[in-house]
Order: sequence, then structure tokens, then C-alpha cells
Amino acid sequence: MNPTPTGRLFGKELVLTRTFRAPIDDVWASLTESDRTARWYGPWQGDAAPGRTIKVQMALEEGKPWMDMTVDVCEAPRRLALSSGPWRLDLVLTETAGVTELRFTQHLSGDENVGEIGPGWEFYLDALTASRDGRPLPDFADYYPAMRSHFESQAG
Repeated sequence: MNPTPTGRLFGKELVLTRTFRAPIDDVWASLTESDRTARWYGPWQGDAAPGRTIKVQMALEEGKPWMDMTVDVCEAPRRLALSSGPWRLDLVLTETAGVTELRFTQHLSGDENVGEIGPGWEFYLDALTASRDGRPLPDFADYYPAMRSHFESQAG
């Protein structure tokens, strides 16, 4: 498989979108329910209220590490904002006529290596799509380093 990179840099924002032929509530559940996030990213534990910290397992990474993430905003079923150290993520859903778009944004500080981060999010969002479609998860080797130049060229 040779996936095509879709992510774009807008200043210090890395933005990727995915579209699903599904109601917004169903896509929201794929992003917020632990048993469903486990299918494409990893499960999470804790009280997922705004201002609270949850533990998220990066189940597709080597060693399957757990990390702390703070729920900054949770406006079901439209917006979820999370942070972990310098990483600030914003997931926004919009639905039109039964089609839901996910706009995923990582707010960059400028110190991140977008040539690694971009392909990583392409992989995870394609894993989300595959999990929703009942297809096998993609192989990260198809994303990195193949997509590195796409993101680095946008960074200047």
C-alpha cells in the first residue's frame, strides 16, 4: 500500500482531515469510548472530564507505553481537545447529510519534527478509518519515512 499524505501545515498548525459516511455520534464514539479507541490507537483509563488527566495506552507503539493526557475541552459530539506536555491536539467533528468530517489539528510549538509527526498522524487516522471499516490496520512502514518529505517541505 502507498498511502497519499493529506496533512497540511498552516503556520504552526498541522491539520489532517478524514471523512466518514456515518452519523457524528458514531464517529464521536470512535474517538472517545475506550473500547473503540483501543481498535485504532489504544485504550484509556480514568475520569475523562474537562480538566482531568487520563491514562492513554499507545497500543500500536513498541512497548505499548501508557501516557498521561489532559482533557482540555470535551463538547460532545463536536470537539475534543487533549494535551500531553507540549503536545496540544484538537479534534473537531462536523456532520452534513449523514457524512461526518474529522478535522484533526496538532498545535505545534515549532520544536517538533513535523517530518516524523505528520506521517504518524496519517497512520493513526488511517488506522481509525480501517477500524471503522472493518479492514486490517495499516503498516506504519508505508508511512514513514515515505511521507517525511511531504511534511518537511511544508515546514520550510
